[in-house]
Amino acid sequence: MIVSLLTDYGRDDDFVGVCHGVIRSIHPEAAIVDLTHGIPRYAVRHGALVMRNALPYLPAGVHVAVVDPQVGTERRAVALETADGRILVGPDNGLLSLAWERCAGVALAVDVTRSPHRLEPVSATFHGRDVFAPVAAHLAAGAALADAGDPLDPDTLERLDLPVPREEGDTLVAHVLVTDRFGNASLNVAHEHLAGSGITLGSGVEMEVAGERYLGTYAQTFADVAAGELLVYEDAYRTLAVAINRGDAATALRLEPDAEVGLRPR
Repeated sequence: MIVSLLTDYGRDDDFVGVCHGVIRSIHPEAAIVDLTHGIPRYAVRHGALVMRNALPYLPAGVHVAVVDPQVGTERRAVALETADGRILVGPDNGLLSLAWERCAGVALAVDVTRSPHRLEPVSATFHGRDVFAPVAAHLAAGAALADAGDPLDPDTLERLDLPVPREEGDTLVAHVLVTDRFGNASLNVAHEHLAGSGITLGSGVEMEVAGERYLGTYAQTFADVAAGELLVYEDAYRTLAVAINRGDAATALRLEPDAEVGLRPR
């Protein structure tokens, strides 16, 4: 069974390799997929969005996410089964919540903080190695989720709330959710939010960020505009994003997470 890993560990240290080793020691046949270890440090919402977007493209299996700025505190470690049969493992800080919502909700949840599958002694700062990796390995090897920890009411699990776009006159006010290494900025706007906005494919779009105005095009892909030009497009996960063809929109427009972006037809 697949075990996927998503973390903010990076690749410069031994953290990822050690987690691989723990999983292989318990379940040598596990097929490990490194979804990413490049989530910005402590960026729980960024990790949650990546997990939500990527999970539909992964086989059913055990999916571990570790972005855990509260490691070593009273926050719970959890494992849960989604309504569509996937198992998610990680800290109870909202990191898993967008993924289980995408997967039709939670069917069963357990608190694995003191799981019989954890490694002893448990480090106060490396639960990826001592809790999440061994629990995931045992579950992938066929252990029952109900036996991995103490039962939890799914309604008590921590959830993330994403900002909601709003209309102000002829302007749709969106929010930056995440930016990627190309400088593209994903917004909290789905295609249906554009209904009645006057923004149509191929038309001009005026963008306002922190009082500054920019002109771009609502395009299908980057090459629909000249190099260096600004565009709004529907990204691979069907939400709107802002980009500069062969440039860095996040830097040029100062698009940090939660920044407001006003969109209006031009």
